[in-house]
Amino acid sequence: MQKEFEAALAAIQPVDRALAAQGQAHLDNLTKPQGSLGRLEDLALQMFLIQEGQPPQADPMRIYTVAGDHGVNEEGVSMFPQEVTRQMVLNFLGGGAGINVLAETAGAQLYVVDAGSCGEGYDEHPNLIQAKIAPGTANLAKGPAMTREQCLEALLLGISLADRAHADGVKVLGTGDMGISNTTPSTALYCAYLSLDPEDIVGPGTGLDPRGVANKAVVIQKGMLANKPVIKAGDPVEILAALGGFEIATLAGLILGGAKNRQLICVDGFISTAAYTAAWKICPAVKDYCVISHSSAEPGHITAVRAMDLEPLLDLGFRLGEGTGAACAMYLVRSAAAMYTKMATFADAGVTAATE
Repeated sequence: MQKEFEAALAAIQPVDRALAAQGQAHLDNLTKPQGSLGRLEDLALQMFLIQEGQPPQADPMRIYTVAGDHGVNEEGVSMFPQEVTRQMVLNFLGGGAGINVLAETAGAQLYVVDAGSCGEGYDEHPNLIQAKIAPGTANLAKGPAMTREQCLEALLLGISLADRAHADGVKVLGTGDMGISNTTPSTALYCAYLSLDPEDIVGPGTGLDPRGVANKAVVIQKGMLANKPVIKAGDPVEILAALGGFEIATLAGLILGGAKNRQLICVDGFISTAAYTAAWKICPAVKDYCVISHSSAEPGHITAVRAMDLEPLLDLGFRLGEGTGAACAMYLVRSAAAMYTKMATFADAGVTAATE
């Protein structure tokens, strides 16, 4: 698995910044004051660079919502019992969740992936990918959540999901998650990767009261102490294995695979951004291929995002996960591509351009 993973990493290349002048010239020649469509223009230029100087295409778009359970749930870090992960997977497959509605509205394909939920397999479904690595992780507060081999398996699963989408012609990927207690490993990953203090960024997750939030911070501190040698050594894969989850590692692999395949990746909120952080630490070039879809209402998200010098596209007060923020960002992705390819130039429209 290690050699396969290293081969995938070697195939990730930064975008060619030399193409930026060409793309920017086209944007500046559209019938509008230069820069007047703000970040939509930035997004169009990013897509132009990702797609190697071709007029950007947004479609097809696909969201993968990845499920996994967490041993740290036994520490009382969530308002919900662990079986809700499985129940929500069934809800996704039944079409009744927020991500179903928003993905359909955005015109994005939706696939649900079982990377590590508790229990046995599910009944077959055309939009379900069953790839369970194990029925939940170990308790990170007591030691590593995953072995390195399990983490690599999850990373390679994510890369294979990106490859599957690429084979189907998908231009834009979205990340989504489902996993009761997964804000706890996500917070631990932010702390380990970005040298943040749990007390400064820990949040209520599914609705913990102040006492629950305080307990959650203590649990994360315990996990950091239990895995201190791994964190100190600094290997990003080992840190992901120690503090992450199967769905988080799979999403990190999806981001790496999308970058390898020159796909734009719309990264969802708190959990997905933790997966992005892992992918970015493993291979910094993924930054060229990603957009942080929205600013999560989970308190520590904006702190982590700013620590990586990133700026979310949207701020809607979301804290649901599932890929809902990514679905909303996909509307902007489609808008950016349409602006670049369909808007008239000054010459086309017979409009006088601004003078120097």
